[in-house]
Amino acid sequence: MRKSFLQSDEWAEFQKRLGRNCFDVQGIKVIEHKIALKKSFLYVPRVNIVGNFENFIKETRKIAKKENAVFLKLEPVGWQAGYQKEIDENLLKKHGFKKSNNIQPLQTIILDLTKTEGELLNAMHQKTRYNINLAQKKGIEIKIQDTRDKKQTYFEDFWKLMGKTSGRDGFKAYSKTYYQKMLEISGTELFVAEHQNKIIVANIVLFYKNTAIYLHGASNYEYRNLMAPYLLQWEQIKEAKRRGCDEYDFWGINEIKWPGVTRFKRGFGGQEIAYPGAYDLVFKLFWYRIYKTAKAVL
Repeated sequence: MRKSFLQSDEWAEFQKRLGRNCFDVQGIKVIEHKIALKKSFLYVPRVNIVGNFENFIKETRKIAKKENAVFLKLEPVGWQAGYQKEIDENLLKKHGFKKSNNIQPLQTIILDLTKTEGELLNAMHQKTRYNINLAQKKGIEIKIQDTRDKKQTYFEDFWKLMGKTSGRDGFKAYSKTYYQKMLEISGTELFVAEHQNKIIVANIVLFYKNTAIYLHGASNYEYRNLMAPYLLQWEQIKEAKRRGCDEYDFWGINEIKWPGVTRFKRGFGGQEIAYPGAYDLVFKLFWYRIYKTAKAVL
């Protein structure tokens, strides 16, 4: 099972730049998230637990006590189709973990980039291929801002588009600083689609080992008839192939919460996979109940 970028040194450094503590326990990244009243919780994203799990829990408890953490949230890599079952749910329950709300998406779509461009196009929905061709005919230009661009040339355009997109598609955007610091991660690049010198779509893509991950996207709905998001996505896929990636991760689908986004991503084909979700190990039950109540109200 491949190591997720969420367990990489680069992602840990990104978390530190956001002001979060990050601990290494048996090679597993444990991130501390501050909450109210000088409390916190520990978070382990997309983890593939190997080795001595009991010792991992023991060491994590020590950190929790020192940092006044209320609970530990763990999101296993899981046993999605095509992969060996890395985490046994019974093992989690044995150590006191209970199913909880997830932070990372529960489902995603993975494109197999070992296929030729022709094979990828043929596997797409007919409407998706049509929209890619339409965007090309409309004169959409694709440009890239990589981490070497210290001025972050296209960032302000991305940020303006993100404000419009988050309200339209029903998700909460991160802070401006969050995206700025994300674009400082090595291998993270901003792809933009431009029409008549105006940026109308902007996507953040992370290239990690042999995988390209489409993390964030924003677009101007006023230009929806130009179909620029389709062409931009296709150019990102082709760029990933050029860089030797063999997987392209669309990073999140949910037909209930994000029906339009999910339909868009499914149009490109690929294999849908599901993750087990999140499990919480509670250290302070009283504060955990308060935290859960507060989250339900917000």
